[in-house]
Amino acid sequence: MREQYRTTELTVADLAPEPIAQFSRWFKETAENPAIHEPNAMVVSTATPDGRPSSRTVLLKHYDGAGFVFFTNYSSRKGEELTANPHVSLLFPWHPLARQVIVTGRAVRTGRDETVAYFRTRPHGSQLGAWASRQSSVIASREELLARYEELETRYPEGEQVPVPPEWGGVRVVPDAIEFWQGHENRLHDRLRYVREDESWRVERLAP
Repeated sequence: MREQYRTTELTVADLAPEPIAQFSRWFKETAENPAIHEPNAMVVSTATPDGRPSSRTVLLKHYDGAGFVFFTNYSSRKGEELTANPHVSLLFPWHPLARQVIVTGRAVRTGRDETVAYFRTRPHGSQLGAWASRQSSVIASREELLARYEELETRYPEGEQVPVPPEWGGVRVVPDAIEFWQGHENRLHDRLRYVREDESWRVERLAP
């Protein structure tokens, strides 16, 4: 199973001066491509303090010069691992464009106001789901989960404000490095990485 990537060369001269602007360029192109489902889907990789890794797909909800934001249950496996070890990696796998973006950095929790503001934009069912699921905990059956959801649905019917779960909130990944990967024929891929240096960014090319 092998595919030859036939794409345009990515050079340092092509890049924006800083990585968030470059990410915005690629993200816009990705979002406009009908072949890519959920362009904001990213693989979030965390690790325990002794280095045992875990990964899962999460949806990016916001990004700006301060970093990349997603929301989760802080008591979940990823939430607990990030509390104990804030080093984190994000991977955006945009396969139809033969592109990847890899972010490495540190995770910090967003402010409660930011969490509440985002929670209010979620569909009513998703708000209830945040309460119904004790994320990453062992449950006896799907029926148990649905029963918990139905109980909440009765308590908070459509149109009634659902409180924000105290253990649920945002995580901002503050990047130390962001790599832009463009696939090419014969596995001679372009890998250009921005590395933070104080208040500026240095760009380096990596061998594929």
